[in-house]
Parts: sequence; structure tokens; C-alpha cells
Amino acid sequence: MRRDRIYVCHTFYHAYIACLKELALPKSEQGGATLVLSKMSNDFGTFPARAKESGLFAEVLSFDEKDYTYFPELVELKKDRGNQFKNMLQRIRFCRRLGELEAPFVPVDFSKYRDIYVFCDSDPIGYYLSYKKIHYHAVEDGLDCIRYRDTARDDNRGCFPLKAWMAKLGLIFIQNGYGKYCIDFEVNDISALDHPIKKMREVPREGLTARLTQADRDLLTKMFIENRAELEEQLARADAAHLPKVLVLTEPLTKSLATREKLFRDLIQEYGEVDGKRGVVVIKPHPRDLLNYREKFPDDVVLDAHFPMEILNFTGASFDRVVTVYTVPSSIHCAKEKVYLGSSFMDRYEDPMDHRSVTNAAARITKG
Repeated sequence: MRRDRIYVCHTFYHAYIACLKELALPKSEQGGATLVLSKMSNDFGTFPARAKESGLFAEVLSFDEKDYTYFPELVELKKDRGNQFKNMLQRIRFCRRLGELEAPFVPVDFSKYRDIYVFCDSDPIGYYLSYKKIHYHAVEDGLDCIRYRDTARDDNRGCFPLKAWMAKLGLIFIQNGYGKYCIDFEVNDISALDHPIKKMREVPREGLTARLTQADRDLLTKMFIENRAELEEQLARADAAHLPKVLVLTEPLTKSLATREKLFRDLIQEYGEVDGKRGVVVIKPHPRDLLNYREKFPDDVVLDAHFPMEILNFTGASFDRVVTVYTVPSSIHCAKEKVYLGSSFMDRYEDPMDHRSVTNAAARITKG
């Protein structure tokens, strides 16, 4: 029996967008999709159980997806042979073998689904579907993320037109719409991109959230927030101070946790004051950020890491300012001012060459 939809997600944000896409459907079509959560780069904790209880998905499956480094022979195939022709032959072999070796870990028969949505198809699932010759829809990894780093081009520097042509033929695999079996690549805003391609399909995220009813917002909050009472208590504590509130969104920046701690201490020192008043700082850690903010920043309010930042829009929270380094803050609607610091700030803490592939990353401040 052929089923309708399946979503392959690697982050909480991916799962959030999958939920928005389901909620945008007529009620009669909701509740039948499968949600697949990859454990490769994210710990979803108790979220799978809450997602299943929500009734929004018929199935919620765990995927023990394996990075290529799990397989010694693939590590060997990644080595530079010092010859462009040999490297390309090796890459053809790599793309096929990654798909073959990933097969035993795939938890579902994708051929039974009409529409397959894959977030971040640069991960092994993209190689697997290409190897199996299964068509799918790719979805951007993060909000307007290709605007800031075009991973397909950046990961394939040197002879890119040739590599894109080979991907189109199915000889190698390239993510984000270049693969032979990728039907289309869903993005938030095509006009913001430096290198749009024909396969890109624009689906604005604001359009999806604008459709949400109060019942939808409550469902999403219950699904993504494990302990809403704790969150509300933390936000109420911030309100009780009657001071400006500054939301800081962390990211897994810098290889060194000590450097990351210094970065965010400096960020709070510089942007934690609003209109001459030292504010209450509320830190929302990124799910993949391993720095212990509750230990390192005991004087600030530290929220749980394991939910997408957009859920704060549905909790009644309000902030005078939100500050990020590379996270795009445009989807945060509960802050009066949005500060995006970009590469000029990041370059203080790492070699600027480490950020040379980040584009459109000038600092900016927006209101509302």
C-alpha cells in the first residue's frame, strides 16, 4: 500500500517545519504522515513520544543514521590521491558505497511513500535515496541558510559546473537540488539567494505560521516544550525584575568551549544593556551547543535547549532585544529589536579565513 508523506529530520527546527507543513493541509489530510528523526547529529530526548501523542503523525521513527566516518573504507575513499581524475573516480565509488552501507540502518521502506521530504540531504540519507534511485523533495536546512553558506557550491569548489553535471547524471551526489533524484529544493526566499537554480521552489515560512490557529499553537507548544511550567516560571522571573529583557540565542560556534564561553560573555557585556539599563539576560542554548550555560552563567536565565527558538513566539514571551551571531533572527516575533552580529563579530574569536565561505553576513539591526 502506497502511503502519502514522510519527513526525514535532523534537528528540532526540521521537525517544527514538518509540523507547519502538515498543519497547512486540510484537516482531512492531517495525521497520516511519518516523521523520521535522525540521531546522527541531535539528541531528541523525549520529543518522539510527544510527537506521536500529538496525533499529527501516524508514525514517529528513530533513524540511527551513520556518518561516513563510521565506515573505514569510506574514510579511505575520502583521501586525496593527488590527481583530479583519480579523485573523481574515487568519489563516484564513495557516493555509491555510502548509500549501500547506509541501507541496513534505514528504518523504513521509502519506496512506499508518494512524497518524501528530506531536510539536509547532504547527510547520508541523500546518498542512500540516490543509490536506491528514489525521488524526493529536499528542504533547506535552516531559515535562508543557503544565503549565508551555499553548501553545495562550497563543498564542491573547483570544477563545480562539471561536478554539477555529473550529479545531474547520477554519477556523483551533490545536495540542495543538484542530485538526479531530487525533484525540487524547497527554500524560504529565492530572491535572497546568490545562485538560484531551476529546481528551487519557494515556500515562505511566514506563510505557514500565519495559517496557524490558537489550537495549532497550543499543540506545537505542548509537543516541543517538555516542561512548560518550568519555562513559564523562568520567563515570569525575568518579567518580575521590571528591567529590559535580552534574549541571546547561542550556537555551537568555535571548536574550543572556553573560546565559546568568552564569546558569549563578551556578547552579553556589549548587548545586554538596553537604553542605558542593564537587562535581564535570557539564554536559549542551541540543541547542539555542549557548553553548560547554567553552570557558566548562573546569574542569567537559561532555558532548555531542546526546542526550536520559534516556539517562544507561542508562549506569550516578550523581549526588548534578541541577539545572535549567525542564527537568522527574522522568525522571532516576540522581540522589539533583532541584532545579527555576523562575521565582523565572529572574526574576533577565530581566524577570519574560517568564515570565508559565509556570505551576506554583515552586521545589522532590525526593529520589530
